[in-house]
Formats: sequence, structure tokens, C-alpha cells
Amino acid sequence: MLKQCHSSETSNEGVAMQTDRGRLRVRILGPFASYRGQQDVTPRGPKQRQILAVLALNAGRVVTTSLLAEELWRDHQPRHVASALQTHMLHLRNRLANGEPGDPERTEVIRTTFSGYLLDPMSAKTDVGEFDGLARAGRAAAEAGDRRSASDLLAAALAVWCGPALADVRLGPVLELEAASLEGTRLGVLERRIETDLTLSRHTDIIGELTLLTARYPMNENFCALLMTALYRCGHVDLALAAFRRIRAALASELGVDPGSRLQRLHQAVLSGDAALQPTAASDAPASGSVAPHH
Repeated sequence: MLKQCHSSETSNEGVAMQTDRGRLRVRILGPFASYRGQQDVTPRGPKQRQILAVLALNAGRVVTTSLLAEELWRDHQPRHVASALQTHMLHLRNRLANGEPGDPERTEVIRTTFSGYLLDPMSAKTDVGEFDGLARAGRAAAEAGDRRSASDLLAAALAVWCGPALADVRLGPVLELEAASLEGTRLGVLERRIETDLTLSRHTDIIGELTLLTARYPMNENFCALLMTALYRCGHVDLALAAFRRIRAALASELGVDPGSRLQRLHQAVLSGDAALQPTAASDAPASGSVAPHH
């Protein structure tokens, strides 16, 4: 079975798991892997792994041969691109199919179209789909005012990740963009979950996490704002001001700019002891409109 860091499945999903037994499952959010039932069908060849990754990230949509060629060979394409791609695709199909060639019950998960190839979404599923579904549900819960469910769902979405996206796949120009996009989405969900935790007065619980995040992303103003707010609510005004000084120095050194107006307003609110920075039980939003990141 495709391993997740923390499974979001429950005992009520047993029927769904039985239905999915014959489906191809592809893990993208961490070490790359693909399974059919208990069988590991992860491609071994680096180019076949790239092909499957591109198809899985575009499940249900046609991926053109030109796009696949760009991913596999960049600017050094072989003389017979179509033939080389067909050879890789043949090996990949044989690896993923649930039967031997000639078997009347054999099913293919990759379809050939006039302009390229398509991964059948009814025959395959990915952890990216699970992540997206949980993240959407979390955002919907937040918009409906159910902050606890929103926090739980967003945390479950983040738990689907087992490491950097496509961690052990050779990245061509197509997958480089996909990996960057996925990481950006992950960070957005992470920010939303921490914001939600702040509205639940969990500021003490998230200081350690935010301290690590601001060290890893020293110019991320959203993480800095969240850390400053959490520290202030815990009575650590000096540490909140120190966090602002660090990001101001980092932005000046790396980009030659000052923190944005939102962060500067938060800095002034901390200096003045603005009561609006304290949590309020009546609102789902962070206490100060200058604190919450905007997406």
C-alpha cells in the first residue's frame, strides 16, 4: 500500500479501499513511488519516472509529446524524438499495467491520443489529489466559521506530504515548475493553518514551529508576522521586536528593501501595546487586520 506520513483514511473508508485495490496510486509529495494494490510498480528508469510524474500531475489531461520531450531532453533532443519517447512509454506501460501483454483482462492506465498521452484519472490516483481535497475542505470550513475543523483539515492536508515534492526524480524544466508550484501551495496551506491556530488562541503551541519557519524562510513576511503576533500574545514583546529586526536586516541585505507596510504597521502596534493584537473569542479573523497574511 502506498505509504503516507499520516494516513487520513478512516475505518469508514474500507469499501473505498477495496474499490481502489486495482487502481494505480502515485506518490509525488515525497519519495516518488507508484503502487497497484500491494505491488510496487515504481519505474526504475529516470526518464520513465519523469514521464509518469508529468502524467500523474496532469491526470485526465492530455500531455503533448512536445512537452514530454522538453522535460526529458531540454535543448539536447535525440534525432528521433518520437521513437525514443515511444520506447520509454512502452516500458512504462508494461511496468504499470495489471497484466501481461496479450492478456485479455489487462488494462492500461496510459492512453495514447493524437497529440500525446493521458493518464486515466479513473484508473489512477495521486497524493496530490488527496492533499488538494483536504486543503479545499479546510478552506471551506474556515469560510464557514468552523475554525477547529479547518485547523484539523489543513493539518491533515499537510500530513500527506512525506518530504519535498518529487524528491528523488530528475527534474527537467516542466517538473521544476511543477515542484515549485506544489511547494508554494504547501506553504500557503501551512500559513492558513497557523493563522487558524492563532484564532483558536494556540499562540503558545505554534511559537516553536514559527521559529523554525522564520529561520528557514528569513524573508517571508507572513511567517514573521505570525511569529511576532504569537510572541506578543505570550508576553514576549522583546522577542517579537527582535523578529522584526531580523527580517528587516535580511531584506535590506538580500534585496535592498524595507519590510512591507503591513509588517511595519504590526511593528508599530507591538511597540505601542495595541490591544487589538490580543485574541478575541468573537471573531474568526486574527485580532489585527495588519497581522493576517492575504492569499
